[in-house]
Amino acid sequence: MENQRPPLPPFTMETALQKVQMAEDAWNSKDPERVSKAYTVDTEWRNRTEFINGRDEVVAFLTRKWENELHYKLKKELWGFRKNRMAVRFEYEYQDIKDQWWRAYGNENWEFDEHGLMRKRYASINDLAINESDRKLK
Repeated sequence: MENQRPPLPPFTMETALQKVQMAEDAWNSKDPERVSKAYTVDTEWRNRTEFINGRDEVVAFLTRKWENELHYKLKKELWGFRKNRMAVRFEYEYQDIKDQWWRAYGNENWEFDEHGLMRKRYASINDLAINESDRKLK
């Protein structure tokens, strides 16, 4: 089962929504190993200006991310899908190690292999400094 991550493409509305919720739940766990299992061994990412290749780099990236992004909370929303691809909108909030709160907004383009593992993830992200009282995700 580790080589498969149902639901598998081609996606329906129901299975695409399920896939997005699974991704949201995994990322909110803040467990880099758990998150990495949803990606192919040779996955390709673009996250802002950083290029990440393979599960080992995913784990290293997420470990660094969540060491610096405290109280992380994420919400994802499906924007569209076709066959083995999805477009997802997201926002997340976190507090940095200097106690500043942030809200990050963005879009992701996902491509899955036939086993339901994500082989490509391209994220465009913008950050906005916020006051703790302005948080929406708790």
